[in-house]
Amino acid sequence: MGKKGKKDKKVKGAEKTAAKMEKKVSKRSKREEEDLEALIAEFQNLDAKKTQVVETTCPPPSPRLNASLCAHPDKDELILFGGEFFNGKKTYLYNDLFFYNIKKNSWVKSEIPNPPPPRCSHQAVVVSQGGGQIWVFGGEFASPNGEQFYHYKDLWVLHLATHTWENIKAPGGPSGRSGHRMVLSKKQLLVFGGFHESTRDFIYYNDVYSFSLDTFSWSRLSPSGSAPSPRSACQMTSTPDGSGVIIYGGYSKVRIKKDVEKGTIHSDMFLLKREGKDGQESWSWSRVNPSGNKPPPRSGFSLAVGPLGRAMLFGGVCDEEEEESLEGDFYNDLYLYDTVKNRWYPGQLRGNKSEKKKRRRGKKGEAEAEKEEDKATPQEPTEVIKEIITEDGTVMTIKEIIPGAQEEEEEDEGEEDDDDDDESASAALVEPCPRSSAMATTRQGKLFLYGGMFEVGDRQFTLNDFYCLDLHKMDQWEVLVEMDPKTQEWLDESESEGDDEEEEEEEGAKAAADEEEESEKESEDEEDEEEHPSAQEGESVTDYQTRTEQYWMELARANMGPDAKDKKVAKVALSMAKIFYEGRK
Repeated sequence: MGKKGKKDKKVKGAEKTAAKMEKKVSKRSKREEEDLEALIAEFQNLDAKKTQVVETTCPPPSPRLNASLCAHPDKDELILFGGEFFNGKKTYLYNDLFFYNIKKNSWVKSEIPNPPPPRCSHQAVVVSQGGGQIWVFGGEFASPNGEQFYHYKDLWVLHLATHTWENIKAPGGPSGRSGHRMVLSKKQLLVFGGFHESTRDFIYYNDVYSFSLDTFSWSRLSPSGSAPSPRSACQMTSTPDGSGVIIYGGYSKVRIKKDVEKGTIHSDMFLLKREGKDGQESWSWSRVNPSGNKPPPRSGFSLAVGPLGRAMLFGGVCDEEEEESLEGDFYNDLYLYDTVKNRWYPGQLRGNKSEKKKRRRGKKGEAEAEKEEDKATPQEPTEVIKEIITEDGTVMTIKEIIPGAQEEEEEDEGEEDDDDDDESASAALVEPCPRSSAMATTRQGKLFLYGGMFEVGDRQFTLNDFYCLDLHKMDQWEVLVEMDPKTQEWLDESESEGDDEEEEEEEGAKAAADEEEESEKESEDEEDEEEHPSAQEGESVTDYQTRTEQYWMELARANMGPDAKDKKVAKVALSMAKIFYEGRK
């Protein structure tokens, strides 16, 4: 036997390290998962009491993220399952099931006996066999305080024809995980990546498993070539001919020192290719370098597959991480990847303007537009900032990054066309606000987008708005359910603490002002320069506070001591100035 090459040694070493890490994580998380299993069992006992299917017309599902949204294979329906919601204090996990009728624009909640336990960050795939089925694998459950996690490795199928859930018991499947990806490729379900996390440790995967829809059995694939690095939340799309799948992007993190983690946003692309006949297949990894206008790096994007084998990527977030802080820019842009041409396109909305021009050009104009699509040069992206005020007065500042429009050279079509164009161009395009972890799917040539989340400072806002976009017209988003900022719930313990602090500061300011007044009475014979600044004729309290700010800051500091925080001193100074103004003016 010859010596192993360096590359083979590195691969074996990496596999050995990953195996050790997985064993370590599994051991430490076992106790946590045992605690959560009891809670999950309670949910299952409650569900077991249901003996018949109950369907109820209902309003849209509650705000959530990391649920699954699928299109019915035969009907004009969308199916939403599971998800999570966090209100600042408590984490809620769901296993409710909703059907959305596209034509009627109505929702129905379907309570089916013996469903999967509550979860989020799972995967759901629709197949047409057996009257239509939805296959669900894995996902995550969290304790109400969000400090313990349970990762599922179970496989379920929802039979749409009979409205029944079935738990498929098949050995040899992937380990418990969430954030993985699963797609249908011929008669197989392919599962890639994901992560497993406990209180102290985490591990990301890059393994590939196949589940046969004929034999109902799992097998782990061993593709040749260089595989993608371990990751979760990537884009995974089957090629139109069923010969393989495309992997794009994703997210992973590593621990750089104790209690400090660093995340990595991936933007590379790989092809997992199938070769050989059924039963004698071999798989291989190869790196892909797509052309076109690629999306900026991001994580938490939504993905769906549309007409003509085009994969769609919407939104997401690009986090800027430091050792003690994490801030992110959220997106609401749309990109399309053509799996046949291996090319990215920005999903530019044409609006009513382009729609009118399209009608006037006719078929000739459409053909010319298609030819010019590849030649177009993108302009620089535009940054738009919006502000929304919630019911509790919080100002949510939303920064949108809108990619530059493709330049078009068009012939002059007369004054009448120009008038119509000016009118339509002035109308603002309707579009979802920036977000990550939204649910997306396609049906009837339309892209549907539900929920998700975005952050403002330390607050997380979970959405339940609903949009659709005609992928043939690409004119503008249609609002099916509008976001209402007043419904955004966030319970922050620091708020009540802050109120108590303000009351203490107000009391401290009054006490300090009273002491100063007493001291002033005792020193009436002292020089005028030691007296408080007097209010001028016609001067408002705000103007007085601004003019005398430095004086009251020094006085407050003298009363509160050198260890008091500047912010607290400033509040006390303002209160002292106000009290003096109202008492002496």
